[in-house]
Amino acid sequence: MDPILYATPGNPIPGNPTVGFLTGHRGIKLRYAVFRSEAPVAKGTVVLLHGRNEAIEKYFETIRDLNQRGLWVATFDFRGQGGSERLLKNSRKGHVHRFSDYVRDLEIFLEQIVLPDTRLPFFLLAHSTGGLIALSAAPRLANRIERMVLSAPFVGLGGQKLSPNNIHRLATLATFTGFGRICLTSDDPTKPYDDNPLTSDPLRYQRNVEILKAHPHLALGPPTARWLYEAQETIRQVSSPKHLASITVPTVIIAPGKDPIVPYRYPEKLSQYFRAGQLVPVPGALHEILHERDRYRAQALAAFDAFIPGGDPQPETGETTATPIFSEN
Repeated sequence: MDPILYATPGNPIPGNPTVGFLTGHRGIKLRYAVFRSEAPVAKGTVVLLHGRNEAIEKYFETIRDLNQRGLWVATFDFRGQGGSERLLKNSRKGHVHRFSDYVRDLEIFLEQIVLPDTRLPFFLLAHSTGGLIALSAAPRLANRIERMVLSAPFVGLGGQKLSPNNIHRLATLATFTGFGRICLTSDDPTKPYDDNPLTSDPLRYQRNVEILKAHPHLALGPPTARWLYEAQETIRQVSSPKHLASITVPTVIIAPGKDPIVPYRYPEKLSQYFRAGQLVPVPGALHEILHERDRYRAQALAAFDAFIPGGDPQPETGETTATPIFSEN
């Protein structure tokens, strides 16, 4: 039987997780995993939401860090990417019919996996597109999620040849003229490290490239016009003062200072109208701060530890601990 999770050199699977598939909204098969902490008393469960074109394997290091803090981690691949069911015949295209499908998948995951099979209290850690999904779902999460940490939430688009307004015009035109499945941009998930917009850590970057080289079925290509249209409409919705005022889950927004994909000005503007939100800038960091150099990544984890109850690292006991795979560059 084929494995459900995939280890690669330098990126072992943390612990002995429970893995499987659940049926998401409208029958889409979603790959999920639950990673249990070995701490005698669990301090809660972190629901981990990835970014676009990411998979569970990319977060093994972060999952291990959270488990060492006494926290369980429950995560799943979004529909249309990673090890979950793809939505188009061309599986390389990043597509979604409605952005609300992501929100419904999250609700199903919470109801069917997190609530019955993990430990209270529940927290949420989300990156990029995962942050946008969390913001969209947040008004209905107040009775389930205690606190949220959003890493570079996708609340604005930068780093493109066209302006966000022009991208939105083209995506809207394509979507409503029957061309919503075409791609307006191109990307290469295994391109060389030089000048990448994601991280300044060459070792972590190469580790993530090797995951996709070894298991190319986990990789995703550029988003479709429909995906861009749905994402930008959702950004407009969640950025409205009315929506932000409806969010009561205490939230920290970690904003990398040199992020070219979601430029700092976007999360900064969002935080001005977000009563339940607090902005934590990390000057010098690129978009994928949980895959950044230690000096930046440590700041993100420190913000998490200071905010998530019980999320601080275990006190030293004199026992020998493993040497980190990655050190300061």
